[in-house]
Amino acid sequence: MALDKCSPMENFWKIFEEYHIDEDVGFALPNPLEELPHPYDAWVSIAKNLPELIKNGQLRAEVEKLATLSIDRLQGHKAQRLAHLVLGYITMAYVWGKGDEDVRKVLPSNIAVPYCKVSEKLGLPPILVYADCVLANWKKKDPSGPMTYENMDILFSFPGGDCGKGFFLVSLLVEMAAASAIKVIPTIFNAVQREDPDTLQKALLEVTSCLHKALEAFHQIHEYVDPNLFFNVLRIYLSGWKGNPLLPEGLLYEGVWDTPEKFSGGSAGQSSIFQCFDVLLGIQHTVGGVPSDSAAQFLQEMRTYMPPAHQSFLRSLESSPSVREFVLSKGDAALQDTYNECVQAMVSLRSYHLQIVAKYIVIPASQRSKKKQTSEEPLELENKGTGGTDIMYFLKTVRSTTVNSLLKEE
Repeated sequence: MALDKCSPMENFWKIFEEYHIDEDVGFALPNPLEELPHPYDAWVSIAKNLPELIKNGQLRAEVEKLATLSIDRLQGHKAQRLAHLVLGYITMAYVWGKGDEDVRKVLPSNIAVPYCKVSEKLGLPPILVYADCVLANWKKKDPSGPMTYENMDILFSFPGGDCGKGFFLVSLLVEMAAASAIKVIPTIFNAVQREDPDTLQKALLEVTSCLHKALEAFHQIHEYVDPNLFFNVLRIYLSGWKGNPLLPEGLLYEGVWDTPEKFSGGSAGQSSIFQCFDVLLGIQHTVGGVPSDSAAQFLQEMRTYMPPAHQSFLRSLESSPSVREFVLSKGDAALQDTYNECVQAMVSLRSYHLQIVAKYIVIPASQRSKKKQTSEEPLELENKGTGGTDIMYFLKTVRSTTVNSLLKEE
């Protein structure tokens, strides 16, 4: 059913079901599985013990001993998502090892073949993506308890202690706070269709409130994620093999492709929720009206790293009536102010993201660069995001285009 044809009285969660959007957790996978049946439990066993296996130098040998498994007995979406998460963790650990630049350029066929097959089934690339490590990598400690940091944990960890738990869970809590606004999207399109500015205004205020809650959730990162551990340990395991000087040719998936493939590492750009509100509000990430800017291109490319159902949802938003054009056409000052508050909430989130990147990547990178000045080690990775971009340029460009979407007073 088209989103712009929804009656606000309808059960809109039935409409969103086909897009794999959940009433409670939004784009996150509701109640992810934690275990796989035999023989896939061998994968889970390695993934659960990654930090220790890496520390003891046993990880690669254990991976190479694994049998090549058919994925035919991985029944159901949740089992396949868990397999993709587990094989993603194993792949990142195998490639990056102890994070000491002893990099493997070939993923053995016993992992590469099932990983690529389950990836193809899910419509995801064979690398650890945001939909894995954030959206499908969580559980409640007390199943009947609240969705709070204290009552949650991640399923699998990389080296770096609780740094990964903090990074992934705070990202998830930000995601879910923003996603609670999804329920008003049918109301928004219905109001545009019926030319009802009052209802639209109330719905936009609800979106703004949810974006403010997302920003509040984002603040928790300082409490749970150590900048040096993130930069020097966790970031390495999230890095991909596109735009990465340590794997300039990419990674060879043995038994699948004859030549190496290049894939970006996990990135917030792969989150559907903020692209969702960009589309909803008509925020165009172009510079001077040119859509081929590298930041805009990167955001489009990152959509291919999202689950296909979420990509379909974004396309359905794009084909719906323009909220921005409606607000402009009404010439209603109060409605324009409310729209601007919504866009400004997106600006605030992006400004805060820039501050976080400065603290967690730019400053540790400059400290490391000073130590390396007398060595010949490469510095190219220092200011790159895990997605392979020049992260400060990318985020500043995206914030700038968001600011440019504010409606100016005539």
